[in-house]
Amino acid sequence: MAVFTPVSDDQARAFLRDYDLGDLVALHPIAEGVENTNYRLETLGTRHVLTLFEARTDAASLPFCLSLTDHLAARGYPAPRPVRRHDGGWVGTLNGRPAAVIEWLEGAWLRDPSPADLEAAGAMLARLHLTAADFPLRRDNPVGPEAWCRLAVRSATAATGADRAILDEAEALLTDLADPFAEDLPAGPIHADYFPDNVLVEDGRVSGVIDFYFGCTGPLAYDLAIALSAWGFDGSGALIPGAVEAFRRGYEAVRPLTPAEAAALPRLGQAAALRFTLTRLHDRVFHDPTKLVTPKDPDAFLRRAAWWAIQT
Repeated sequence: MAVFTPVSDDQARAFLRDYDLGDLVALHPIAEGVENTNYRLETLGTRHVLTLFEARTDAASLPFCLSLTDHLAARGYPAPRPVRRHDGGWVGTLNGRPAAVIEWLEGAWLRDPSPADLEAAGAMLARLHLTAADFPLRRDNPVGPEAWCRLAVRSATAATGADRAILDEAEALLTDLADPFAEDLPAGPIHADYFPDNVLVEDGRVSGVIDFYFGCTGPLAYDLAIALSAWGFDGSGALIPGAVEAFRRGYEAVRPLTPAEAAALPRLGQAAALRFTLTRLHDRVFHDPTKLVTPKDPDAFLRRAAWWAIQT
């Protein structure tokens, strides 16, 4: 369960005094996710998400992330709008954590998307890039090459056995890739975590794109590479036949890649695979057994890096 910071009904009622949302009816923990604490918040006639931002989410980044979703939603994109407080801001404090109330979007994420679902998800990512093109704020990638190096160095202090073997391969790839973002490719606001569990579907259509807290400014093709790595492989890291092609077909039907982006995509795919290998490995090496979250397998993303390497 992804509830790191418990919230009682009385604490939620006190927090809601800063909003025009009415009286609390129910507060339900949401088990999905591994980064932040989320509750389904029900008030009279409304439903929202109450999010408490945990240590990995930089509070200084929240104006970018919440402003981006508000910008997208205002233009008809299915992103959740944050709810403003009485003071005009979006972020308060609850149990020592930055916290916000976000619009609830209907739908569920797909465990086994069809080719049509993959095309629709790809098209929605392209729509995100086009709709966000005039968003004025900027944020450096919080999990870029410098962060990869820090994760590798810290993991090396405690990794043993299979984890040490994974780290050895990741370090070799880190050296080989150097700075994969050196090319001058089309850039703008990106989601940077466009995984199936962040895309909601209802009645056969994408009804919501959520969890923009890794959102930043970066190459659009890198965002596509992350998404292809997420949607195109199963949980063990094995390629799903036709999935990468279907997702990319949907994306390029809305926003065709430039020749330079297409040429860079395999290298960006390796970078995406390395990024999630290192964060997952770090989380497993330093896993706190008191937290009710099972660390994800870093080797599954290292296998993706090997696939991307033979696409060059």
